[in-house]
Amino acid sequence: MDSEAVIKLQDVWVDYEGIPALEAACLTVRQYDFLGIIGPNGGGKSTLLKVILGLVKPNKGKITVFGDTPERGRKHIGYVPQHSNFDHAFPIGVWDAVLMGRLHRAGLFRRYGNEDRDAAKHALSTVGMLEYRDRQIGKLSGGQRQRVLVARALTTDPQILLLDEPTASIDTSAQSEFYDLLAELKHKLTIILVSHDLSAVSVHVEKIACLNRRLFYHNSKEIPSDELEATYNCPVDMIAHGIPHRILREH
Repeated sequence: MDSEAVIKLQDVWVDYEGIPALEAACLTVRQYDFLGIIGPNGGGKSTLLKVILGLVKPNKGKITVFGDTPERGRKHIGYVPQHSNFDHAFPIGVWDAVLMGRLHRAGLFRRYGNEDRDAAKHALSTVGMLEYRDRQIGKLSGGQRQRVLVARALTTDPQILLLDEPTASIDTSAQSEFYDLLAELKHKLTIILVSHDLSAVSVHVEKIACLNRRLFYHNSKEIPSDELEATYNCPVDMIAHGIPHRILREH
C-alpha cells in the first residue's frame, strides 16, 4: 500500500433497493489532503462518507482506511454530520455536547475522566469556543454550533476529518470564519468536505472531486468543464476575477 494513502476506494458500487447511489467510485486520499467533494443534492455525497466510515456496506468494491477495513480504521476519523435538522430546544450545554465525542472511550455508563475533560477543553480551545463552554448549544449561532460539532469530532485526536455540508445553514460571514478554521486544521489533519456549493468550496479547498453517483477526480483542483457538466447535468459557465469561479447557468 502507498504509505501516504490514508483512504482508498476501488470500484465501489452502492445501491439502495436497486436504486444506484455510487457507481464504480475510485478515490485515493493522501495524508494532509484538503479535498472538497461537490455535487448536487442526492448525488451520493453523504453515502460516500458513510462508506468510508463503514456505516454503509458497498454492493461491490473495496475500501481501506489506513490499510485496514473502514470499521477498524474509523477510530482515526472525526465526523461532523449535517446539522440543519438540529433541535434548538434540546437542553444540552456546549461542554456536555463536546464530551459526547469521548463516549466510545469512556463507555456509556462510565464517568468521564481527566483525560476526557482535557481533550474536550483542548478541542474547544482549538475551535475558539472555550469561552462558550457553559452555554446551551441551542442558543448559539449556526456558525458557533458548527464549531462545537467540529470540537466534538476533534476530542478523539483524529487523523482524518469528514464534514458533511458543514456550511449549509450558516450565514456568509460565519462561513468565511469556518473556512479560516479549516485552513488552520489542514496542517494537522486530512480533511474531506462535501458540499453542493461549488463556488465557495472551489476557493478554499486544495483538491476537488465531482460526484453524482459517478465520481470524477484527478488529484487536483482543476475540473474539466465536461465532467462538471456531467456531474450537475446542466451547462456551466466558467469565469475568473482574480480567483477562479465556476457559475451554473439557470436551467
